[in-house]
Parts: sequence; structure tokens; C-alpha cells
Amino acid sequence: MSTIIAIFSCNGNKVKRIPIIDFFKTPERSTYKISPDGNYVSYLKPYKDKQNIFIQSLADGKEHMATSFNDYSVRGDYFWTYANQLVFSQDIIATDSVKMYALDVASNQTRTILSLGNVKIGLVNRNRQQPDIITIKTNERDPANFDVYRLNIKTGEMKTYLLNPGNITDWFADADGRIRLERASDGVNETILFRPDENAPFKPIIENNFKNNVRPIAFTGVKNLFYALSNVNRDKTALVEINAEDGKEQRTIFSCDMADIAWVDYSKNKHRIEYAAWDEAMPRKHFLAPDIEQVYNTIQQQLKGNQIRVVDRDSSENKFIVNTFTDRNPGSFYLYEKTTGKLSKLADVNPALSPSDLCDMKPISYQARDGLLINGYLTLPHGDKKDNFPVVVMPHDGPWARDSWGYDEQVQFLANRGYAVFQVNYRGSTGYGKAFRSAGYKQVGGKIQDDITDGVHWLIDTKVADPKKIAIFGGRFGGFSALYGVSFHPELYNCAVVQYGLINFFTYIKDAPPFVKPYLKMTYEMVGNPETDADQLRAISPVFHTDKIKVPLIIFQGAKDQRANISELNQFVRELRKRNVDVKYFLKPNERAYFRSEHNRMEMYTEIEKFLDKNMRVKP
Repeated sequence: MSTIIAIFSCNGNKVKRIPIIDFFKTPERSTYKISPDGNYVSYLKPYKDKQNIFIQSLADGKEHMATSFNDYSVRGDYFWTYANQLVFSQDIIATDSVKMYALDVASNQTRTILSLGNVKIGLVNRNRQQPDIITIKTNERDPANFDVYRLNIKTGEMKTYLLNPGNITDWFADADGRIRLERASDGVNETILFRPDENAPFKPIIENNFKNNVRPIAFTGVKNLFYALSNVNRDKTALVEINAEDGKEQRTIFSCDMADIAWVDYSKNKHRIEYAAWDEAMPRKHFLAPDIEQVYNTIQQQLKGNQIRVVDRDSSENKFIVNTFTDRNPGSFYLYEKTTGKLSKLADVNPALSPSDLCDMKPISYQARDGLLINGYLTLPHGDKKDNFPVVVMPHDGPWARDSWGYDEQVQFLANRGYAVFQVNYRGSTGYGKAFRSAGYKQVGGKIQDDITDGVHWLIDTKVADPKKIAIFGGRFGGFSALYGVSFHPELYNCAVVQYGLINFFTYIKDAPPFVKPYLKMTYEMVGNPETDADQLRAISPVFHTDKIKVPLIIFQGAKDQRANISELNQFVRELRKRNVDVKYFLKPNERAYFRSEHNRMEMYTEIEKFLDKNMRVKP
């Protein structure tokens, strides 16, 4: 890939054309963690196009490569145990299997501790009392349900801890690693269960319809009280304290009238919530621990203008790994030492990019046709031009997700090529409260799509968009929205870019992997039931509307994507081509939804660039 920097004229100004690889290469260093004893930091770094673990000693600064895989990357969910061992896994895509390893840092020896075919594995808990034992969940026994096991990372011995009766979706441990809360779902209704000790049975304490949600965080350390995020009896999710003995809410710790509390930072050492965080137009935090607020303030003074988040800390809570970012900077990692106040940069995520060359992501809002306020973000390219931009509309995946302010490499790549990029948090998007989310139920091909269409008309009416140069670009549900847009509003769009798009709601729901089955009834309520809502799902699924698509498409798909029906997608493309639709189609054999191979990503965005350049000149 050439790294020659071109200068091109965009909107009247000379703008540096940043090479594609600088946006989409694998980060030089990422996913930093610190050892519990505070002596080492670990991180992921590419070796032969695969992510591997590297370790740096904080005593002498020396670094070494701890793993050297060249077949499959180390997954980003690796972690340290309290015995200063690293536990990590690989997704073996070709055989749909998973391997879990333990790495002894002192000897630099790696050993396989689990090798399972076609299963999912996740960490549930690790605790200080038994540093060589971790609690994991896996669906090896029953593909539709996860069971919980105690795994000895030294011997590889795995002992059953909790067998799933068929409806448990989450487990929550106390400070000693004992699971004493569970969350169950029948697909529509949710139940929180509690047991006072490991010898007692779990008993239900809270029952909710799926529109209401209680998400336990941790026990407070006082009696049987626990912290949770809850939207029960309120529109916006709040941080609350609940008594596990009867399920009753004791108090509201913090809430925000503007948005759902989305996450919290919890200290296992001190059994406390340190801050609550949420997204309005910009990310926000409310501190509940003055000493941690002081840590953040000290760091913020040295890194003005950056969003800051502590992503890991040692056991003594003296050394912190800090991640920073802005909308124009993919970010950096730092080491902060509380006793000295010293802040040391560990690495930039992508040092090839200069923030001054990138573009501001601006919060926007507009009214949908029924008066509902819709929020989103607009990123305009550099230059003197103030209006009439070529626009790429980027509806997010989900639909029960959202776009947030921050760095987005796709957005910045498109803006650097001269396009305005429009991201819309249509109804159903998360973070805006229960009523806004519920407004998207059964509207995946209705009012959700109207919100996107209304946003495009708002761009045209406000002279932001050149009505003759508008594209739509999305992945999964965003890919469905792109295909819906060009099917039912062909007058609006020049072309569509689809990454692992959803083309048929019938097969997407019916062919769901076994581990998704517990959520199917909820999907029927939120999206549609293939039996009772068949007419509605047929009316919106792109696979049944190839006759409506006239504009050029470019489609990217990984053959190992578990949510895709590849033969159906192949037939969809053949049918479109039969109808003389200009379709470019790229099917990658050893990829899932997100293309992990840097080579494949480079090819994808090179093709997207050429495709948009060709089709966004002027609408016919």
C-alpha cells in the first residue's frame, strides 16, 4: 500500500488526502492492561497481521513479545489473574472453535487450558481469594444455554459450578467470588434471583416486562444491598441501590433527566461506585468518590480537551491505565501514578493521524414528521464550502444501539474524501429513555426508517446536502436501512454501501444461533413475529424487493458471519444482477462480520472509495 500523501482540492481548500491504511490499519498498540502487582503493562500489537500480546516491565521499561501467533489474533477480552498470569483466547474461525490459554509471565510459558469446538466462552468472575481459579461461562453442554464453571488455569481442571435450568442469562458475584444474583429471561419477562449463600436456592426477587430493566452491578458490601442500573418506575435509567432480600429499591444514588445512565465505574477493592456516566450530545460523568474525581481532574489538566477514562488499575489502586480520545483523535494510553501525580504516555493508538487533518463531529437535532425530536451527529469536511455538500448517511447497527460523540475511523475517512457524514439516533436508539426506545418497537421498517428519511430531508432543506449527491452506508441493521432506503426512497440516494447487511427478517430470526434463542420472544415483541407479523416482515425485507432497487450497490460479507445466510445473500445478488442493477459483491471466506484481516479491510475501503467517487458525481 503506497503511503504517498496526495493533496486534493476539496470545497475550495487544499486538503491532505490521508492514505486509506492510516485510517484502517490494525492499531500499533491497543487494549492496555496492568498486572495486579503493578509491575507490568500488557497490550495487543500486530505481528504478521495478527494481534499478539506484548508485555512491558515498568521497572526497567523493557518490552517483549509474549505470544507469536500468525494464524488467529488474540482476542481483546484477555485479562490478568490475581496470580499475575495472563489468560487469553483465540477465535479459530476456520473450524468455529475457541482456544483459551494461560501465560506465566515469570517464565513466559504459554499453555492451553481449554480447547472447545463451536462454543462461546466468557469470563464471569475472578477473585483474590483463589487467584488460580477463574469463573467462566460456556455453552458447551447446551448450545442455547450457558453454564458456569470454575476453571483452574494451572491444571486446566474445570468443575461445574452452576448448571443452567434453561432461562438464566447473567450471573453476578459478591466480593468473594460467590455468585449470589442471577438474571433470568423467558424472552419477554425478566427475573432477578437471589440467594443469601451458596447452599441456599435462588429465589426470585424482581420481575419485569422487557421494557423495564434492572442491571445488577455489584454488592455494596453492606448487608445484602447491591448497586444496579434500573429504569423501573422511571423513564431514564438511574443508578440505584436495591435490597436483595426483597428486591425493593432503597434509594436513587444518581439520575439524569436528559439521558439514561449508561455505565458506571466500580472499585472492587473499595466496594464503591466511583462515577456514573451517560451520553447527551457529548459524554458526561458524575463523580461519587472525591479522591477519584481528583485523579481525573489532575489528568484532565494535563490533557485538556480530551475525553478521559481509566480502563485498568493495579490492586493497590496507585497505578492507573488511562485511555483518552476526541472526535478527531483515535486516542492514546497513559500510565498515571497516584502517589507521584506522574502521567506517562504509553502509546498512541494511531500515530499516523494528525488531529488537525481530521474533522469535527457536531451534535445536531431535528424534528421527525410526527414531532419527535431526533438527535444525531454531522461531520463536515474541511474547506471553505459551507453548504451543498455531497453526503453519506450512516444509520447505526442495532437498532437498539446508538451513535455517540467520539472518534470514528469510517466517518473521518469519508470526511477526508470530501463527504459530509450524517449519523442519526432514530427512535429505538438507546440512551434516550424508555419511551424513546419503546417508540422503535415494531417500527424497524416503519417510523425508524421515516426518521432517517426525515433527517435526509432536513439536510436538504437546511442546504447542508446537495440533493443530487447523497449515499447511504451501513452494517447489519444499518445495512438493512441502506437497502430499505434505496428500495423505498430511490429518489433520495445515488447509491448504497452495505456491510454484512440484514436482507431477510424471516431467516435472520429463524436461523438465529442457539445462544440467541432465549431472546427470540423479545425479538418478536420488538421487531416482529415471523408467524403473526409475516405480512409486515415481508413488506420490509429487501430480499423480496429486488424489483425496487435501481441504484448501484456495493456489498461486503464475511462467509463465517454467524448471523448471515450466505446462500440467500448470493441469490439476492444474482437476482439484482439479473435485473441489471450494478452490484459489486465481495465475499471473504475466513471472516466474520467485522473484517479482522488488515489486507481485507484495505481492499474494502479502497473499493468503497472508488465506488463513491464514481457514483456520487451527479444523480442521473
